[in-house]
Amino acid sequence: MAELKKIATRESYGNALVELGKEHDDLIVLDADLAGATKTGIFKKAFPDRHIDCGIAEGNMMGIAAGLAAAGMVPFASSFAMFAAGRAFEQVRNSIGYPHLNVKIGATHAGISVGEDGASHQCCEDIALMRTIPGMTVIVPSDDVEAKAAVKAAYEMQGPVYLRFGRLAAPVINDRPDYHFEIGKGILLREGTDLTIIATGLEVGYALEAADRLAADGIHAEVINIHTIKPLDEELVLASAKKTGKVVTVEEHSIIGGLGSAVADVLSEKLPTPVHKIGVRDTFGESGPAVELLKKYELDGDGVYRQIREWLQ
Repeated sequence: MAELKKIATRESYGNALVELGKEHDDLIVLDADLAGATKTGIFKKAFPDRHIDCGIAEGNMMGIAAGLAAAGMVPFASSFAMFAAGRAFEQVRNSIGYPHLNVKIGATHAGISVGEDGASHQCCEDIALMRTIPGMTVIVPSDDVEAKAAVKAAYEMQGPVYLRFGRLAAPVINDRPDYHFEIGKGILLREGTDLTIIATGLEVGYALEAADRLAADGIHAEVINIHTIKPLDEELVLASAKKTGKVVTVEEHSIIGGLGSAVADVLSEKLPTPVHKIGVRDTFGESGPAVELLKKYELDGDGVYRQIREWLQ
């Protein structure tokens, strides 16, 4: 993957908002004193009258977003995942989820690849939190192409959406003519017969790396990119599980409540299949360079490959 262009999906978020802002006057962007980090500052520069800095008050920001949505606007409320999903959970649940308002939440700096900011800012619980809110759509794009498409699709649909973006630059893997983004539909990236690897977000690129190494060992893995955790593409998951008989999930999130749990829920009910969940194993992160943290927590290509090999044995 080293030769591929790399772009952080938070950059994609900021750029996508500007493009949408040119087309839609009802799009309003809110931020909680982090416009430089979340990249909504790009939108602020282009449309200063449609950008609201709510200060370090994420709960209030969600309330303002709810009010704007109730008035017919389409607000994108932006902050770090730790603060958007964690600190403001009650307001997201009661002010946005309960009345099912048309608010889009742009959560950046998710997972341990936040790096040196450490455990207090590395949110590995946000997918689990957002999945539990009735009617909330949860999207985790894997690269620049997918992130831009996800922001556009979120704007076009009615109802609350949680968009999860990363700080670390991710390889662009969806830059191809036949790429098509649809909320609730996964993407089969590689066909295989021996096992299925289902990945999301930053880990899609590492899953492909692991699949390459497995192929060199004579193990042919089917690789699926699940960009929408909720609603999950059950049809694709079930079809692939039936074909290969073994499933591995890979995510930069706790193995409790995230992609692995969503997949396991479906398979346990409809097609009992051995599932191995790769992710953050019920622990907090720590401060350090993002690439080194991914290596330590075995979430880079080598770590994913090694964990799959150990499980298969």
